[in-house]
Amino acid sequence: MESSGIPKKSRLLAIAVAIAALLIAVYSVIGQLSGPEVFAEGDTEIAVTSGEHFSVRLADDPADGGHWVIAEPRPDPAVLQATGGHFDADDPPPSGAGGSRYLDFTAVHPGRTDLRLLRCRRCNTPDADEGARSLNFRVTVG
Repeated sequence: MESSGIPKKSRLLAIAVAIAALLIAVYSVIGQLSGPEVFAEGDTEIAVTSGEHFSVRLADDPADGGHWVIAEPRPDPAVLQATGGHFDADDPPPSGAGGSRYLDFTAVHPGRTDLRLLRCRRCNTPDADEGARSLNFRVTVG
Protein backbone atom coordinates (compact mmCIF):
# COMPACT_ATOMS: atom_id res chain seq x y z
CA MET A 1 0.00 0.00 0.00
CA GLU A 2 1.18 3.49 -0.83
CA SER A 3 1.52 6.35 1.61
CA SER A 4 -1.51 8.12 0.11
CA GLY A 5 -3.77 5.34 1.33
CA ILE A 6 -4.96 4.45 -2.22
CA PRO A 7 -3.55 1.28 -3.72
CA LYS A 8 -1.61 1.66 -7.00
CA LYS A 9 -4.07 -0.57 -8.91
CA SER A 10 -6.99 1.63 -7.86
CA ARG A 11 -5.20 4.78 -9.00
CA LEU A 12 -4.38 3.18 -12.37
CA LEU A 13 -8.01 2.11 -12.78
CA ALA A 14 -9.23 5.63 -11.94
CA ILE A 15 -6.80 7.11 -14.48
CA ALA A 16 -7.95 4.64 -17.17
CA VAL A 17 -11.62 5.49 -16.51
CA ALA A 18 -10.85 9.23 -16.66
CA ILE A 19 -9.00 8.84 -19.98
CA ALA A 20 -11.87 6.79 -21.44
CA ALA A 21 -14.39 9.44 -20.35
CA LEU A 22 -12.24 12.16 -21.90
CA LEU A 23 -11.98 10.28 -25.21
CA ILE A 24 -15.76 9.79 -25.32
CA ALA A 25 -16.31 13.51 -24.66
CA VAL A 26 -13.84 14.52 -27.39
CA TYR A 27 -15.47 12.13 -29.88
CA SER A 28 -18.90 13.56 -29.04
CA VAL A 29 -17.75 17.18 -29.50
CA ILE A 30 -16.04 16.38 -32.82
CA GLY A 31 -19.21 14.65 -34.02
CA GLN A 32 -21.32 17.69 -33.14
CA LEU A 33 -18.89 20.15 -34.72
CA SER A 34 -18.60 18.21 -37.95
CA GLY A 35 -22.40 18.03 -38.26
CA PRO A 36 -24.49 15.44 -40.03
CA GLU A 37 -23.34 13.72 -43.19
CA VAL A 38 -24.65 15.50 -46.30
CA PHE A 39 -25.74 13.58 -49.40
CA ALA A 40 -26.13 15.22 -52.83
CA GLU A 41 -28.84 14.78 -55.44
CA GLY A 42 -26.77 12.16 -57.28
CA ASP A 43 -26.33 9.97 -54.18
CA THR A 44 -29.28 7.69 -54.93
CA GLU A 45 -28.03 4.99 -52.52
CA ILE A 46 -27.75 6.30 -48.95
CA ALA A 47 -26.28 4.04 -46.24
CA VAL A 48 -26.35 5.24 -42.63
CA THR A 49 -26.38 3.72 -39.16
CA SER A 50 -29.26 3.61 -36.72
CA GLY A 51 -29.51 6.89 -34.77
CA GLU A 52 -27.48 8.84 -37.34
CA HIS A 53 -28.62 12.26 -38.51
CA PHE A 54 -28.04 13.20 -42.15
CA SER A 55 -29.11 15.75 -44.75
CA VAL A 56 -29.90 15.71 -48.45
CA ARG A 57 -28.65 18.85 -50.28
CA LEU A 58 -30.77 20.01 -53.21
CA ALA A 59 -30.32 22.86 -55.68
CA ASP A 60 -33.07 25.38 -54.99
CA ASP A 61 -34.25 28.80 -56.09
CA PRO A 62 -37.22 29.90 -53.95
CA ALA A 63 -37.78 32.88 -56.26
CA ASP A 64 -39.26 30.59 -58.94
CA GLY A 65 -42.16 29.56 -56.67
CA GLY A 66 -41.24 25.89 -56.34
CA HIS A 67 -40.41 24.00 -53.19
CA TRP A 68 -39.21 20.54 -52.18
CA VAL A 69 -41.55 18.08 -50.44
CA ILE A 70 -41.37 14.45 -49.39
CA ALA A 71 -43.68 12.73 -51.88
CA GLU A 72 -45.91 9.67 -51.65
CA PRO A 73 -45.28 6.92 -50.95
CA ARG A 74 -43.62 8.32 -47.85
CA PRO A 75 -40.62 6.55 -46.30
CA ASP A 76 -41.23 3.91 -43.64
CA PRO A 77 -41.35 5.92 -40.36
CA ALA A 78 -39.91 2.95 -38.45
CA VAL A 79 -36.73 3.34 -40.55
CA LEU A 80 -36.49 7.05 -41.43
CA GLN A 81 -37.93 10.25 -39.99
CA ALA A 82 -37.79 13.77 -41.44
CA THR A 83 -36.51 16.28 -38.87
CA GLY A 84 -36.66 19.59 -40.74
CA GLY A 85 -34.41 21.51 -43.05
CA HIS A 86 -32.99 24.88 -44.01
CA PHE A 87 -31.95 26.98 -47.00
CA ASP A 88 -28.44 28.35 -47.60
CA ALA A 89 -28.22 31.12 -50.20
CA ASP A 90 -25.35 31.17 -52.69
CA ASP A 91 -22.51 33.36 -51.49
CA PRO A 92 -22.53 35.84 -53.10
CA PRO A 93 -25.92 35.19 -54.65
CA PRO A 94 -25.66 35.76 -58.41
CA SER A 95 -29.38 36.24 -58.86
CA GLY A 96 -30.18 37.04 -55.26
CA ALA A 97 -32.23 33.89 -54.70
CA GLY A 98 -30.43 30.66 -55.61
CA GLY A 99 -28.79 28.30 -53.18
CA SER A 100 -29.10 24.91 -51.54
CA ARG A 101 -32.02 23.40 -49.66
CA TYR A 102 -31.07 20.90 -46.95
CA LEU A 103 -33.66 18.34 -45.88
CA ASP A 104 -32.72 16.70 -42.57
CA PHE A 105 -33.44 13.13 -41.50
CA THR A 106 -32.79 10.71 -38.65
CA ALA A 107 -32.17 7.01 -39.26
CA VAL A 108 -34.43 5.39 -36.68
CA HIS A 109 -34.02 1.59 -36.88
CA PRO A 110 -32.23 -0.85 -39.19
CA GLY A 111 -34.07 -1.47 -42.43
CA ARG A 112 -34.50 -0.18 -45.95
CA THR A 113 -36.91 2.39 -47.32
CA ASP A 114 -37.38 4.59 -50.36
CA LEU A 115 -37.33 8.37 -50.18
CA ARG A 116 -38.96 10.30 -53.02
CA LEU A 117 -38.53 14.07 -53.14
CA LEU A 118 -40.63 16.25 -55.38
CA ARG A 119 -40.03 19.87 -56.39
CA CYS A 120 -43.32 21.41 -57.35
CA ARG A 121 -45.20 24.69 -57.42
CA ARG A 122 -48.68 23.39 -56.69
CA CYS A 123 -47.93 20.61 -54.24
CA ASN A 124 -50.88 18.83 -52.64
CA THR A 125 -53.11 19.44 -55.65
CA PRO A 126 -54.34 16.90 -58.22
CA ASP A 127 -51.89 18.23 -60.82
CA ALA A 128 -48.89 18.51 -58.46
CA ASP A 129 -46.72 16.18 -60.57
CA GLU A 130 -47.25 18.25 -63.72
CA GLY A 131 -43.89 19.83 -64.51
CA ALA A 132 -42.46 18.70 -61.18
CA ARG A 133 -38.94 17.42 -60.73
CA SER A 134 -38.50 14.26 -58.66
CA LEU A 135 -35.53 12.54 -57.05
CA ASN A 136 -35.51 9.01 -55.67
CA PHE A 137 -33.21 7.66 -52.97
CA ARG A 138 -32.86 4.18 -51.47
CA VAL A 139 -32.00 4.57 -47.77
CA THR A 140 -30.45 1.63 -45.94
CA VAL A 141 -30.09 1.88 -42.18
CA GLY A 142 -27.68 -0.59 -40.60
